[in-house]
Amino acid sequence: MLYYDNKQNIHYGAFIMTDTRTMADGTVYSRRKEFCPFSTYPLEFYKSIASDEKLERLQRISQRLKGLKILELNSSAQGGGVAEMLYSMIPFLDMIGIEAEWKIILGKQNYFECTKKLHNLLQGMRGSFSAEMKSTYRNQLEECVDYKIIDSSPDIVNINDPQPMLLCRYLKKSPEYWLWRCHIDIEPAIRSKNGLLTLITDWISDYDAAVFSASRYIFPYWPVPKFIIPPFIDPFSEKNREMTEAEIDGILTKYGIDRRVPIIAQIGRFDPWKGLERTIATFRQVREQKKCQLVIAGGAASDDPESGRMLDDIYLKTKEDEGIHILNLSLENRLENYREVNALQRAANVIMQPSTREGFGLVITEALWKGKPVIAGNVGGIPSQIKNGETGYFYRNPQITAQKILSLLDNPRMAENIGNRGKRYVQEHFLIVDRVTDYLMSIIITMESPSRRKKLNECVTSFYPW
Repeated sequence: MLYYDNKQNIHYGAFIMTDTRTMADGTVYSRRKEFCPFSTYPLEFYKSIASDEKLERLQRISQRLKGLKILELNSSAQGGGVAEMLYSMIPFLDMIGIEAEWKIILGKQNYFECTKKLHNLLQGMRGSFSAEMKSTYRNQLEECVDYKIIDSSPDIVNINDPQPMLLCRYLKKSPEYWLWRCHIDIEPAIRSKNGLLTLITDWISDYDAAVFSASRYIFPYWPVPKFIIPPFIDPFSEKNREMTEAEIDGILTKYGIDRRVPIIAQIGRFDPWKGLERTIATFRQVREQKKCQLVIAGGAASDDPESGRMLDDIYLKTKEDEGIHILNLSLENRLENYREVNALQRAANVIMQPSTREGFGLVITEALWKGKPVIAGNVGGIPSQIKNGETGYFYRNPQITAQKILSLLDNPRMAENIGNRGKRYVQEHFLIVDRVTDYLMSIIITMESPSRRKKLNECVTSFYPW
């Protein structure tokens, strides 16, 4: 069993981007402050993956909002799907004439412990959000208000996930519009009787609209207009671009991975909801019948204090296993991290993500885009991507899933066919051009429909067939 703790910070000329370049006030990107440390490709690049019709729709809708000021707020610029989308979306919006800024919450350790507990409770963990936790949560957000986390006059404020959600109550002022974007699997909270539904209903009432990744996360009686917009990937980002064989081999060599031996991989945050133990149990079944190796690679989001404990636990449980590589990929250099994830996904024969809860699973989108057969949990937003037997497969149990992996390893044509179908599905539904267009359209609907607010509150506007 091999274990790497990668703490290198390798610079690649102008392409270095680490979280040390976030401004002291939490600004990650702001043209107003002349702080734009990352960028995107010109719109012409996207002609190779988006039709003229889709690009024309984007340009037509963005023209209606030209000069609009949007502020994106979340809890971390490091790790996780929200930050990954913002690294692509913010400069993309800027490029098409929207004045987009991005800031993060500057929180203490006890605040992030508290918000991680809230995250877990919303996803179904037993327990309650105690009075002490509520106090910690409120105190931190009040500090954010005191240090003027919003230091401009945006037209739109988009709050991502529960961590900064209550800021709306403290800071919203006319004529701003505030949207809440929920990226996590909150279906258990909707169905539970632990008070969380009442809590979210109270908090969401301050907003002008809310955006969800799937219909199953929506409570019909929430008093706001509700939109369904799936997440997306940027196919030209460092994590998703095409790579040369030499680039891939160099990264595999760095971590002692022999590409001649079939690779099963799971890549993402070290999180108790990600089904890592399911993957390990399945690998052990496969290994009994075929020589192979397992790569578990991930990192720790700065707002996730659980990840270190989870990594230690996985390391202890696999230290006697042969053929398992546990890679703690450094996040000090974002683009280097993206390159390594890209290479590991492209080198894998089969990619697993048997999550027990999953808001959407952007790592699945990435794997599908690379034409890989994916086996994932039938939970949360994953069925939006995995159509069992068509674009991927659902995890069942270690024994049955091991047989499916053996079939894929023994039948390269079968693996290639399902991988190709998965990639086409991502191109049709989960790329940046379509989803940014939908986001802008949701803003137009919200801003132009105040007189129809009551009617909109009763509706769900979906930009994805559900």
